[in-house]
Amino acid sequence: MSETTVTSRGTAVAEQDPLAEPIRTRADAEAFVAKICFKIGPPRLAGIELERLIYDPTDPAALIPVERLASALGRWSPPILTSSTADPTALGAPLPAGSTVTVEPGGQVELSTQAWGTFADCLAAASTDADAVRAALARYGLAVGHSGIDAHRPATRIVQKARYAAMERYFDRDGAAGRLMMGSTASVQLSVDAGTESGEHALAERWRTLHAIGPTLVALFANSPIYAGAPTGWHSTRQRVWIKLDPGRTTSVSATGDPRAAYAAAALDARLLCLPNESDCWDAPRDVTFADWIDGALDRPATYADLEYHLSTLFPPVRAKGFLEVRYLDAQAGDDWQVPPAVLWTLLGSGRLRDAALAAVEPLGEPTWPDAWATAARDGLTDPGTAHAASQLLTIVLEGASAAGLPGDAIARISRFAERYTFRGRTPADDQLDHFASTHDLHREAPEAIS
Repeated sequence: MSETTVTSRGTAVAEQDPLAEPIRTRADAEAFVAKICFKIGPPRLAGIELERLIYDPTDPAALIPVERLASALGRWSPPILTSSTADPTALGAPLPAGSTVTVEPGGQVELSTQAWGTFADCLAAASTDADAVRAALARYGLAVGHSGIDAHRPATRIVQKARYAAMERYFDRDGAAGRLMMGSTASVQLSVDAGTESGEHALAERWRTLHAIGPTLVALFANSPIYAGAPTGWHSTRQRVWIKLDPGRTTSVSATGDPRAAYAAAALDARLLCLPNESDCWDAPRDVTFADWIDGALDRPATYADLEYHLSTLFPPVRAKGFLEVRYLDAQAGDDWQVPPAVLWTLLGSGRLRDAALAAVEPLGEPTWPDAWATAARDGLTDPGTAHAASQLLTIVLEGASAAGLPGDAIARISRFAERYTFRGRTPADDQLDHFASTHDLHREAPEAIS
């Protein structure tokens, strides 16, 4: 494997790609993971990923044909939607503020912003581009969903990619949760710089904070209590689905000690999800970890390019990609998607606010995986201790939002959210359940994959 470069004389020369080198030892692989997953530097950049379920308001249970979705997205649509021979990594034209669009296996539309130098600019860009996508979909009679899981339809994969087919077969070995994750869930994610070795924005403390406040924020923003027409018994069914998935791939990585060492060890001990190749079948050998591959489990040596791809198949609550990608929050209704990333950004904005956030959740104890996360996902803010911690977190955010660089309209939105939900011990999931109870039987049996 090599890449071609062109010299000043115009002569093509083969230059060895460092990623094509075979990995000699586990220690070499761990050093590589630590280097590329945690790029050290002063925190300054922000990015938002906004994932939304798409439906037809005249028939919410209807499956949206991929051709209709591609037509609605137009030039923003990734080519793979309409051509099985297209480069699966190719993107459509950028949105007005520079974000790109991808489409998840079940037809969820995901908007990914550029990395912006201020959070205010990032939020403005995401808002501009979200409005553009929403308007484009509306012209084709489509609307964005209001929940973190599909309340109307069972999971169905509509995007045909070799990676998705291999993922589906892999997860099917352990039940139906994988298909639900791929085809029926939606989130809002914030990406932030990892931080520095020490000082106010120390990497280890940023990592610890994101994990410590995670269960409380899962409860606070829970917004997925109904799946495929029935209540599930969970406020955040989306988080429940992630908990039921392959533990080696989705488990929360240790929040104490050096995150780089813990993340690298977990990555190498995770099973191979799929192996990209020129065929339509990307299935990996069953129960082979990346560490096994380094030790000779496959018929060719593992390379650093293989490891880089393997890292993209890991889905912990906080994923390290050079920056930190916070993955644990449900999609929100309407423009309330702006609240979760704004809350996270503010709580990470200074050592003082980070310490206050840690103090707010300390009475809840160490956020063990999966127990603390599952309790938060199931109960929302019905637990008095979690409700108190959630109220404290939003109080800290509202007091520190201006200093963290949040624009006034974002602060006002957080305040309205807190008054409507958090300060009353409620979550967006409670609104969904109240509405459902007024027209349906709340005691319908939950789908087997959720219970």
